[in-house]
Amino acid sequence: MVHCSCVWFRKYGNFIDNLRIFTRGGTGGMGYPRLGGEGGKGGDVWVVAHKRMTLKQLKDKYPQKRFVAGEGANSRVSALKGSKGKDCEIPVPVGISVTDENGKVIGELNKEQDRILVAEGGLGGKLLTNFLPLKGQKQVIRLDLKLIADIGLVGFPNAGKSSLLSQISHAKPAIADYAFTTLKPELGKIMYNDFKQISVADLPGLIEGAHMNKGMGHKFLKHIERTRQLLFVVDIFGFQLSSQTQYRTAFETIILLIKELELYKEELQRKPALLAVNKMDLPGAQDKFHILMHQLQNPKEFLHLFEKNMIPKRTMEFQHIIPISATTGEGIDELKNYIRKSLDEHANQEDDVYHKKQLLNLQISNTVSYSKPPPKSPVTSPR
Repeated sequence: MVHCSCVWFRKYGNFIDNLRIFTRGGTGGMGYPRLGGEGGKGGDVWVVAHKRMTLKQLKDKYPQKRFVAGEGANSRVSALKGSKGKDCEIPVPVGISVTDENGKVIGELNKEQDRILVAEGGLGGKLLTNFLPLKGQKQVIRLDLKLIADIGLVGFPNAGKSSLLSQISHAKPAIADYAFTTLKPELGKIMYNDFKQISVADLPGLIEGAHMNKGMGHKFLKHIERTRQLLFVVDIFGFQLSSQTQYRTAFETIILLIKELELYKEELQRKPALLAVNKMDLPGAQDKFHILMHQLQNPKEFLHLFEKNMIPKRTMEFQHIIPISATTGEGIDELKNYIRKSLDEHANQEDDVYHKKQLLNLQISNTVSYSKPPPKSPVTSPR
């Protein structure tokens, strides 16, 4: 069992997960026609990954969001070949996807010091260009953070996600008795006493029809894509958005959440998931929890209660189901331990898959190296 008595949470205000910026390569330097001198090439603009960088820091440091490389040096008598203009490097976090204005992916930055060229400098003046320099490439690019957290909290509004977050992390998120308290992702870290850190994103409350962009819609579902694992949070007493909408039991809530994920992108259902059943401190909760467990263990027996278009093609299997109370703290330590255990297990599985792949590549390359050379083609003599 992992002890996590020293767990705390760091909250990041005004979290930013994408940024649109202008880039331009430097103009080339002037050529020297009389002596055939070439101007220097303009500098290039690169996007470079740094571990301790955030998109918010980038925006705060460069509010104009314009990145222009240096101009190439002009050719002159003392230096006929002009020097290259200074490159411009844009520092971004690891895990960034870079796309152009049309949404075409230019590249991804998955580890520290990965770099992508986004705007090339113009050529310096030379004979080919009549000794006149060329302007650098101009491009508006979009930076998207692919992974925002290890764990993403998923649930309808008022399921108790913000209360749970304050329990597992000692944070103080805004909590109120109305829907959509969380309008932007709250990102923070659970810190364990052996210095292990697990990042958690409290995402805006999902509603039925989110896949059609109702409520926070696609923005919410895009955030879910960017977490390693999901933690479903449901109210054991069910959920009703307003007096005009239908009441849903805890089981119906889970099925509808799964369906919303499926309608947006089926791959989301393949993410490892845990389930926290909240408000277990209230009277009657235990009886409802036993009913819920029976329904989750035998879901096909209860799917006739749903309209056909509300039933997911495949149900999700939860790694662990943990009854909790975000109010009293019941089950919170177990939940934190299960979160860590689940992440560790899947990290090990990913490592195994990676090593097997590497071994297979090695075996294939050895087979190719040691295979006999192909027989020579028969030589036909000319008639």
